[in-house]
Amino acid sequence: MNILIIDGQGGQLGAQLIKAISSRFSTSAQLLHIMAVGTNATATASMLKAGARQAATGENPVIVACRKADIIIGPIGIVIADSLYGEITPQMAVAVGQADATRILIPMNKCENLVAGVSDLTMTAMIEDVMKRLEAIIGGE
Repeated sequence: MNILIIDGQGGQLGAQLIKAISSRFSTSAQLLHIMAVGTNATATASMLKAGARQAATGENPVIVACRKADIIIGPIGIVIADSLYGEITPQMAVAVGQADATRILIPMNKCENLVAGVSDLTMTAMIEDVMKRLEAIIGGE
């Protein structure tokens, strides 16, 4: 199973996701292939430091990785052109939106994109929810 983590800015969300997935699914590690793509070099470096085994930076890696992903995880802004302070290009948003993958989008009420009906949760609570959803997807294969 190919899991794609996309993050931008400082890459802290992506880094926490990689740590959580690596910890939670350590026994399934051989069945999971985690690819981290940062929208900038800082985000990519953070995800590599967190334990990503494969990583890349920029628009084209996002587009290519979306074609191969079974699951895409990232902040909700990855499907909104010009979000993350302009780091998400229209081509990136289209690639994520048109990917033949399950998307787990994390509702970050930042960067002028507010998600109605969603409580402001802590990062820890959001990561835990992602892990529960990922477990359901992986277990339901």
